[in-house]
Amino acid sequence: MSEIKTIDSQKDQKLKEAYFTAGQGQLIWARFKKQKAAMVGAFVLIFLILSGIFAPFLTPYDPTIAGRNDTYLNGAPQIPKFCDENGCSFRPFIYSFERSRSIATNFRWITEINRDERRYVEFFVEGSEYKYFNFNVDLPGDILDFRIPGLTFNTHLFGVDEGMIHIFGTDATGKDIFSRTLHAINTSLAVGTIGVFIAFVLALAIGGLSGYYGGWIDSSLQMLTDAVRTIPGIPLFMAIAAFIPDTWSAEMRFFVISMILGLIGWPTLARRVRTHLLTERNQEYVLAAQLCGASAGHVIRRHLLPSFTSYIIVDLIITFPYMVLSETALSFIGLGLKDPVNSLGVMLQSVTNADVMLNYQWYFIPVVVFIMLVLAFVFVGDGLRDAADPYGDAGK
Repeated sequence: MSEIKTIDSQKDQKLKEAYFTAGQGQLIWARFKKQKAAMVGAFVLIFLILSGIFAPFLTPYDPTIAGRNDTYLNGAPQIPKFCDENGCSFRPFIYSFERSRSIATNFRWITEINRDERRYVEFFVEGSEYKYFNFNVDLPGDILDFRIPGLTFNTHLFGVDEGMIHIFGTDATGKDIFSRTLHAINTSLAVGTIGVFIAFVLALAIGGLSGYYGGWIDSSLQMLTDAVRTIPGIPLFMAIAAFIPDTWSAEMRFFVISMILGLIGWPTLARRVRTHLLTERNQEYVLAAQLCGASAGHVIRRHLLPSFTSYIIVDLIITFPYMVLSETALSFIGLGLKDPVNSLGVMLQSVTNADVMLNYQWYFIPVVVFIMLVLAFVFVGDGLRDAADPYGDAGK
């Protein structure tokens, strides 16, 4: 018993030493792992982000009109099966079908399933070409495309031996909803990334100058911050939408939406940076750096900002879903991105149709994906915020 107690005490001692010698990142990760909701959100978020990044490989068809299936318009989801009344198979399969219209159905498409004819699912099939290691957010044109020659692929994760497969169904133009949804995640995240980056740079610059110098510089920059915070988002975009020429490409609209989201999204983080710098600028290590001849930019960049890097990262993660929500909301009401861009907001426009609600419920699948994406960001952001707070319950 004495040996067991000695071993336990040694383990406790090592754990205490590891805790007191751990870095800030290690402590945050240790607290974050204790929160189940945040961990689940992190796994879901990583899964969705990877799905968006590798969408060209994971999806069987081009999400634009080039990949449409003109024989399966408004088609229901085709779920692969292994067994039916005709027996089981080691290979997943779907059924063949025939499409027709009739007066009895008000000329709506009717799908007649042929359960005796199977189409087997195949993996790693060849299809439309795509490129990796390039900046491509599924927009037409070449302005946003940074391509490295020689990295062209045409292998897709799955397909069928005959015809086409649509596991999320198709829309009114015959485009595959599964392919559109994964590419839409990539586009919405790209808009959010650009917006967050612009807001991050402005917040650090304005908040850093305001908090470090104080005085009339602080007063002037805070007047600017308050002015930006009072700008209403929806009326601003309505005014911008009225002045956007119809000749603008989807790429130009994409850049404008991203830049505006960043230009109006920095005040909150700037206020937090300012508050921290006002508190820390009179500390002894800052005075020592100033006496050594360090410039203001050096003191802010090398001493003040690193002292609360974790809080900045947490704030950025919390800001990200609001950027995605803003883009989706603007595209949903017709003020943001539009076809042929595949974004979550563009895809959600079609679910407001009464005919869709009654007859084509698979149009709501992108809505579920959008909700999962936003909730994952919120759970991860809340978990990191609690983990980064040493005075909260997560730090006890």
